[in-house]
Amino acid sequence: MQKYYNRKLDLQLPAKQSAFLWGPRQCGKSTYLRKKFSESIYIDLLDFDLRDRFGVRPTALGEMLHAQPSAKLAHPVVIDEVQNAPNLLDEIHRLIESKHYSFILCGSSGRKLKAPSVNLLGGRAWRHHMYPLTIGEIGEFDLLTGLNCGLLPAIYGRQNYRRNLDAYVNNYLETEIYNEAYVRNAQSFSRFFKAMRFFHGEIVNYSSIARDCGVSNHTVRTYIEVLEDTLVGYLVHPFRRPSKRTTISSKPKFYLFDVGLANFVCGRTLDHRSTSEFGKSFEHLILTEIWAARSYLEKDFDIAFWRTSSGLEIDFVLGDGQVAVEVKSRVRSGDLRGINAFIEEYQPETAIVVTSENDRRRIGPVEIMPYREFVSLLNDGLLI
Repeated sequence: MQKYYNRKLDLQLPAKQSAFLWGPRQCGKSTYLRKKFSESIYIDLLDFDLRDRFGVRPTALGEMLHAQPSAKLAHPVVIDEVQNAPNLLDEIHRLIESKHYSFILCGSSGRKLKAPSVNLLGGRAWRHHMYPLTIGEIGEFDLLTGLNCGLLPAIYGRQNYRRNLDAYVNNYLETEIYNEAYVRNAQSFSRFFKAMRFFHGEIVNYSSIARDCGVSNHTVRTYIEVLEDTLVGYLVHPFRRPSKRTTISSKPKFYLFDVGLANFVCGRTLDHRSTSEFGKSFEHLILTEIWAARSYLEKDFDIAFWRTSSGLEIDFVLGDGQVAVEVKSRVRSGDLRGINAFIEEYQPETAIVVTSENDRRRIGPVEIMPYREFVSLLNDGLLI
């Protein structure tokens, strides 16, 4: 039986307010909604019969809801996997306007909803996002377990996690990418996905990836856009404030949404903390914590990276340069060159090196902080 986790997402809706809830598959959206809105009518569009019924005749939704008791309709109507019936959104819009119903529209992909003809409710629905588990939600978190298994609720801590990750990758590619025709050439996309081990967490070199996969630069950009739209991956762009130093300012980095998934795709299994692979995974984990905290706290700060042409680098720059975050599994002499250069250039309010070490200390203007303390500070809204 899957353990239930108390999630940091607090989806509170005033009367008659609707919302979208987006998130990758298996991150816990349906479990969360079924528990929090247990009195609501729940419609799952993974059910082919329902999807076919509402897809062919969207007004059937209004007819179904009209037959429900008024006490039921006092709660939001939950529609899961709403991207499977984009034309249903016109009927939902009508019911919001004419009947004053409220809806929670849950989905794992916005790709189909980007078409100009799709009705996104004209700002009548708030937007929320759910991520994989965070360290705080897990409680008794084990670092190596988290990095290897990843933080999807159904997979974290499982002994057979690699089989689960393998099923996730293959089933996801089959159902969400190939079958839904998000890409035209399944083989070239598969080559692109396998090549991710060479560019995950790195600055994206579109030309190099295109050569390796036998496709055009434009196709690589489209594939990355598909992964963004299907919530499988995210781009982190370079920090662009003017600098006296020559910096990388155009090409982003790419990260998958979950650290365990990334390690599986990249063929990595971590067994100790002294490898470069551990350092990359640890950096990715901290990024996922920042993504989730920004969303759950409803804070709208930028997340960027900073790198000079000479190789000085900061893993994450938050806001307009207010916070500089470097991630190191172990802090050694010389590890502070990048963050000190950034401090000299931009004078951030806070400069932190997040580490898997246990001791907190300060070296000049730089705070060396164990990752649990950093995560706590972040989730309490005290970092930025």
